[in-house]
Amino acid sequence: MEVNNKLIQDLSRLAKLKFDEQAADKMKGDLDKIIGFVDKLSEIDTDEIEPLIYLSEEVNVLRVDEIKHQVSQETALKNAPQKDSDYFKVPTVLKK
Repeated sequence: MEVNNKLIQDLSRLAKLKFDEQAADKMKGDLDKIIGFVDKLSEIDTDEIEPLIYLSEEVNVLRVDEIKHQVSQETALKNAPQKDSDYFKVPTVLKK
């Protein structure tokens, strides 16, 4: 893949970035290095290597949900800065 000024302009337009001439030249060099690195990776022989599905052999151990301590509605509302008879009152976020 050839990295030219048109490619840099197209990518900057898609990414909604603006570059001056000096920054575009630097970006062109950086992109050329990245593409060169990816091309270098394609030279590696991976025929006898199995694909990596998981990074480790560990399995997630999840705990069982247990009800331990319950707070009654009355206790929860006792320290509320604003409350209705049964609910917490909070400032309006969405307007109708």
